[in-house]
Amino acid sequence: MKWTDEAEAAVKKVPFFIRKRVRVRVESEAAAAGKSIVTLADVKATQTRFLSKMDSEIKGYGLEACFGSGGCPNRANPSERLFERLEALLKKENILGFLREQVKGDLKFHHEFRITLADCPNACSQPQIRDIGILGACQPDLSEEPCTRCSACVEACREDAVRMDAAQDRPEIDYDKCLSCGQCPAVCPTGTITAGRKGYRVQLGGKLGRHPRLARELPGIFSEDEVIAITKDCIDFYKRNSKNGKRFAEIFTQAEFEKLANRYGRARC
Repeated sequence: MKWTDEAEAAVKKVPFFIRKRVRVRVESEAAAAGKSIVTLADVKATQTRFLSKMDSEIKGYGLEACFGSGGCPNRANPSERLFERLEALLKKENILGFLREQVKGDLKFHHEFRITLADCPNACSQPQIRDIGILGACQPDLSEEPCTRCSACVEACREDAVRMDAAQDRPEIDYDKCLSCGQCPAVCPTGTITAGRKGYRVQLGGKLGRHPRLARELPGIFSEDEVIAITKDCIDFYKRNSKNGKRFAEIFTQAEFEKLANRYGRARC
């Protein structure tokens, strides 16, 4: 459906975490009214109805992903199955029921427990500012296959984590710089650099609002089962400690982060 410039400008002012919902609602209501073009008046009318009924729209959690299999050329590790498992866990945990017991008055979208998945370090779905952010990861390994010194791996690495080792006539990987994006093994024509451990990086305790905070990353690359276990631990902690709708990031202390890091963390290399 086409949008006028004024309507596009108006919907861009809606908070990003509900913008997609509002946009879908605007188009649905405009289509129901027999319209083929969305105008500023349509956006304002839908916004008014949407915000007045916000409490009924809350489901207790938000789960988002980036492009995924639909077209991301940079994906380090697919996340469709993990997404489904996370959604099943979130539904089972009944966070909505917990929030209704804890929050006085109507619920708002900022009360929801938010998780997002990104298939690569470009992080289009903004995992750094969510309660739990999950990024697909593919750690590069070196094989015994001879290297032709084509430097395709060096050119593909945006972190300067790969360089050619003149003494050994093969590439060298700096794992302190590496973001496990999976690009260097993808371009290596000889198999000298291969795809090693695949899994997910996990970031915890990010948020926006009046006191924004970037999430802290647990050391390591984790399997689907480990991501589910970490998420369950975080939700359990949240339910034990959140009062009157306090966000996970507000109560997730450095001590709790270190506890999880000791339980699950591991070196990437």
